[in-house]
Amino acid sequence: MAFKPANHIQDLQYFGEFGGVNPSISDSSTYTFLSAKTMFDTFEGNADGCYLYSRHSSPSNLYLGEALAAMEGTETATVTASGMGAITPVILQHCNAGDHVVSSRTIYGGTYAFLKNFTPRLGINTSFVNITKLESVEAAITPNTKILFCESVSNPLLEVADIKCLAAIAKKHDLKLVVDNTFSPLSISPTTLGADIVIHSLTKFINGSSDTVGGVVCGSQELIDDLRNVNSGAAMLLGATMDSMRSASVLKNLRTLHIRMMQHSYNANYLAEKFENDGLKTVYPGLASHPSHQLFTSMMNNKYGYGGMLTIDVGSLDKANALMELMQERNLGYLAVSLGFYKTLFSAPGSSTSSEIPEEEQEAMGLSDGLIRFSIGLDADIERTYKMMNSCMKELGIL
Repeated sequence: MAFKPANHIQDLQYFGEFGGVNPSISDSSTYTFLSAKTMFDTFEGNADGCYLYSRHSSPSNLYLGEALAAMEGTETATVTASGMGAITPVILQHCNAGDHVVSSRTIYGGTYAFLKNFTPRLGINTSFVNITKLESVEAAITPNTKILFCESVSNPLLEVADIKCLAAIAKKHDLKLVVDNTFSPLSISPTTLGADIVIHSLTKFINGSSDTVGGVVCGSQELIDDLRNVNSGAAMLLGATMDSMRSASVLKNLRTLHIRMMQHSYNANYLAEKFENDGLKTVYPGLASHPSHQLFTSMMNNKYGYGGMLTIDVGSLDKANALMELMQERNLGYLAVSLGFYKTLFSAPGSSTSSEIPEEEQEAMGLSDGLIRFSIGLDADIERTYKMMNSCMKELGIL
């Protein structure tokens, strides 16, 4: 039977303290106890249903974590204050000094900088590989490798990871396959393909309103217990705790994710086809020209499409900047980083979200100065949007 992630969200039932259709928000940093022993047991993690201190857990955070775990098909989840607040503790929980990570080379710039520049201070080193070349992935594994890390759809080049094959490699070498699924919520369900841990930046599509920063780690009960352990848990001790009010806000937005993703995908697919027909160098997994189009199709949950992210290459940074400024002036979107907003967002990743990657490495992976990354919005009339974008490109001599 096909995995239907939106149904798992829909089937969750939470009532508020006074019968409200939304769960009550626990606006407290600490909790009281009727007995000192219960406090001790809770501190040791042995009192289910009791809360001690909101850095450890809170009802609001647990509601959101439960919903996201249901969406990804994992036993449980823990939410964090940012996407990086989810990625960093997972790496540090599994790796000690002398250990090694194999990572896709095309990943979010913050993740790249953490693995390239920060973890070596702790004696943890990373080999960056072309994740689409499975022989390169396996060749990079050493006896000290603990984690295989990738993004389902990479930021910003939109390379697609063969999660099922990567999971087989990880299992063969006793590694944890960690997948950042931020670009493709609902469209791809990594755990059904063999991933051990799924991470999201909730800031993006899942929240969808560009008003909240957050993250989540979805995985086994054992993993989440380890991350929350008061003595040795990286999520607990690094302190990247999500605020309860923000958890409640994300939970409400999560309920419409399935509707939004269908529209994001529809609009992105429409524009990608038009741009490609115009002769623009266009990358979108829904295009037959994408090298991994068939792979994405084989992994996807059909209803939600190929996602809301696409790129075009206009040849130079000057042209890219001029186009983005003109599109913003014409109210076609915003020149801004991030993604998943109701308005289209566009940026030149080489000088923004991927600027942490050295220029020579950007060049090696095919990240050119003229590349524009689009997070396509929820436009009701995408044909009108295309005509206006086409007009901007003609005005600037790009078409």
